[in-house]
Amino acid sequence: MTDNQSGRSVGTVSRRKFLASSGAIGAIAVAGCSETDAENGSGELSGEVVVKGSSTVFPISDEMAQRFMNQYPNVNVTVDPTGSGGGFENHFCPGDADVNGASRPIKPEEEDHCAENDVTPIEMHIAGDALTMAVSPDNDWVDCMSFDELAQIWGEDAAETWADVNSEWPDEEIERYGPDTTSGTYDWFSENVNGGGHTTEYEGTEDDNTIIQGLENSQYGIGYFGYAYYSENEDRVKAIDIKKSEGDDCGSPSLQAASEGTYPMSRPLFIYPSEEALQREEVYEFINYYLENSNADWIADEVGYVPSNQDMVDENTSKLEDAAGE
Repeated sequence: MTDNQSGRSVGTVSRRKFLASSGAIGAIAVAGCSETDAENGSGELSGEVVVKGSSTVFPISDEMAQRFMNQYPNVNVTVDPTGSGGGFENHFCPGDADVNGASRPIKPEEEDHCAENDVTPIEMHIAGDALTMAVSPDNDWVDCMSFDELAQIWGEDAAETWADVNSEWPDEEIERYGPDTTSGTYDWFSENVNGGGHTTEYEGTEDDNTIIQGLENSQYGIGYFGYAYYSENEDRVKAIDIKKSEGDDCGSPSLQAASEGTYPMSRPLFIYPSEEALQREEVYEFINYYLENSNADWIADEVGYVPSNQDMVDENTSKLEDAAGE
């Protein structure tokens, strides 16, 4: 573990004195200067920021990291998709990661695990997602499914064939592709759609691109993942409209529907920096940059998620300042 990862501050000065001595650093973070400005004004900030967690949150965090490093070339930000639960359990709560992305709120047992290691997670709601259920483009028998039908496919007592769910569907074995059990997407779907359970008869992975490939190559396949992965691969898979119950209208996954709350599988996305890591300048500045840009248009246009609104930005910024003793 590097000195930066172990929780040491950059130098011995306070954050306020550090920012005063570095002059243009704060202005660069706010204004988004050119690379030349970054080289001239941000060279004093250095270190490493380690981000783990949700594969759903990964595209946002990874893009934030790339943009941040363009402005602060002496800071190395690594982002790895380990799953929400996998990130908390194996990296963040043991103190080996500074930030954990999550597609569901932290669990009480995870908070206890963090507390055992003197890690204090700070919850920040940073985006919204439309969890997407998809099938092969060759699937011509289903366009909309209810929560009950989804639970018959994905619940603990899962149907074996499509015809077991609906007699008008093919009498062919269902091939399932989904997130690993360490995933927050798995947790959210199990709790909110399946009623708490989840079949073990599926191919689980933390690589959502593997799910895309599985559906692309399987006429009788079905799988689910964050909307960003669907928006990148609309020509490779077919999204299924969703309704909560049989009497409801079918809703298509979209950013607008997620933002309005009209899509049944809309959900919040989070990042959890630790209070201890925020005492290090490079971590504080990365999270500050993340929050300042969390309502940017490119999050919807380039990544495919619903950006933060200004109230969320303000609330998260207040949490950041409180955690850092501002």
